Amino acid sequence: MNQPTPAIVAQSAVRRLPRWSLLLLCLAYVVPGFVMRGPWRSADMEAFGYMRELALGHTSWLAPRIAELAPGADGLLPYWLGALSMQLFQGLLGPEMAARLPFAGLLVLVLAATWWGAYYLARSPGAQPVAFAFGGEAQRVDYARAMADAALLALVASLGLAQPSHETTAYVTQLAFTAMLFFAAAANPYHPFKAGIALLLGMTGLALSGAPTMAVLFGLGGCLIALTQRSWGDAAEANPRQSIIWALIWVAATAVAVALTTALDLWVWHLVNTSTAKDWSSLLQLLLWFCWPAWPLALWTLWVWRRQIAQPRSNPHLSTALWFSVVPLIACFVSYPADRALLLGLPAIATLAAFALPTFRRSISALIDWFTLLFFSISAIAIWVIWLAFQTGYPPKIASNIARLAPQFEASIDWLTVLIALLASAGWVMLVIWRTSRNRAAIWKSLVLPAGGTTLAWLLMCTLWMPLLDHARSYEAQMKLLAVPMQANQQQGCMLTYGLGRAQISALRYYLHVDTALLRRAKPGQCEWLVVDEDRWAGDHNQKLREGWNQVARIKRPTDRKETLLLLRHGSKP
Repeated sequence: MNQPTPAIVAQSAVRRLPRWSLLLLCLAYVVPGFVMRGPWRSADMEAFGYMRELALGHTSWLAPRIAELAPGADGLLPYWLGALSMQLFQGLLGPEMAARLPFAGLLVLVLAATWWGAYYLARSPGAQPVAFAFGGEAQRVDYARAMADAALLALVASLGLAQPSHETTAYVTQLAFTAMLFFAAAANPYHPFKAGIALLLGMTGLALSGAPTMAVLFGLGGCLIALTQRSWGDAAEANPRQSIIWALIWVAATAVAVALTTALDLWVWHLVNTSTAKDWSSLLQLLLWFCWPAWPLALWTLWVWRRQIAQPRSNPHLSTALWFSVVPLIACFVSYPADRALLLGLPAIATLAAFALPTFRRSISALIDWFTLLFFSISAIAIWVIWLAFQTGYPPKIASNIARLAPQFEASIDWLTVLIALLASAGWVMLVIWRTSRNRAAIWKSLVLPAGGTTLAWLLMCTLWMPLLDHARSYEAQMKLLAVPMQANQQQGCMLTYGLGRAQISALRYYLHVDTALLRRAKPGQCEWLVVDEDRWAGDHNQKLREGWNQVARIKRPTDRKETLLLLRHGSKP
């Protein structure tokens, strides 16, 4: 016997969130992190370097290399997307923005797939609210649309989504194709063709993005959900034939992903070594902030819908969202990096969070609103104050701290970005006024301020703080300092490296326009210049390796004094 649904929703509570406001919110969230900056250190710069090598035709598309080094990250698809975009749009947008263009599209895909996935799950018979004795309960389509709006707002509000979703790395492609699989699992009872296309693309995309194991787990879960699903479409009737067909389709798509991964030798394992177990306190902190504010709402959903969870056949809206949440959560504990594994669960966790809203009391909604209002208002004020400090020197204490943490940074004002920041701040004030006014019964109202506040903070940082952040996180400043001693030399097209990471080598090749090779693999007399990591060079006592090299300059990274490069020249006197 089916348990009665805990959702009690009137038709007045499912009014439509204006599409223009939702689209404007997504635009304000997606665009700022991709523009007005250079490639940032570590993963972002490394991925850009491999994309550039592919675009220039300097390496194989099936085995990309930089100075004989394979990528540190897994998967091939992110490099292919960036390289193809650079070949098509580099002349129009420049290499940096051209490489980011497909990843901006992938983030849009994540938002869209989450909305539609939540929409179709909310349309399932088991998700419907209680029918009132005299009518007036929410209609199916209106209710599903309101729940999809809430899920999208919960996703945008998640603090852990902002930075990794705006990088040009495999984690963005993994997130996008996971969202596609989530959509496929939700939509197959309603749009089999669209769901099938999304399923095939999602499976192959995950396999090519360095997450074949996650693809297999999602595929097995999708197969089980389809096989046991009772309701197909809006009718709460069993269809065993349809269940078997879709279970076989999930198995076939999984088999394609496995075959593709095996053929390209892309199987990777990032399991945590039992001798070096994870720091549980750090993991707990990650879980607390990364999925905030979706995780407490998702836990509330699991509690109030617990009787329905025990009946997965009649409640695919819970079993689907739960599977796509639990798999990344387990991966967070048993693999590394933990935050990137947890990232893949955000669309499903946001959907679970949305199903908590029909069960909320007014007092809980008010508590969420007041906490969000205070937190993001204070955050916005702090961002503006810090911006004024490095522009004007007042307050002096904050300005001195910035000068100490970011030496050599020269502040300048871009009035267009200031205008955008002012408009965003004014929009926040209007949103707060709207939310605190009376007669706001929409079911998604409790997530408007969290999503708006997160977008405001992200947009302000990506406009007001972007020059400072770019100075702190880019390799450009250090590369410019490194180029000064070399400017007098007319033959600087070749450079050897020792102890440098892939991102640093990529930065050398991009900013200095030189070819690089590893010192240990170089031929005698191959290059005149050598760049080494100071600590690694000091720790290597191989005199034969050092023979003939003399130090020309010592270049510290302005915002990280521990990252120091030595420039050496063969045969030159110190």
